[in-house]
Amino acid sequence: MKKYIFKTLSKFNKAVLPKYYRRDLSRLKKWEKAIVGYKYWVTSNALD
Repeated sequence: MKKYIFKTLSKFNKAVLPKYYRRDLSRLKKWEKAIVGYKYWVTSNALD
């Protein structure tokens, strides 16, 4: 059940949230870093 929820959240993230591909992560604003961290957390839980 947990894995299903995280896979659904991952699909939502891919469709709605901005992509930070090939951007310097040290130059992001705090709220952008929070989005990157959230996306990482969801992705890592969806893969487990």
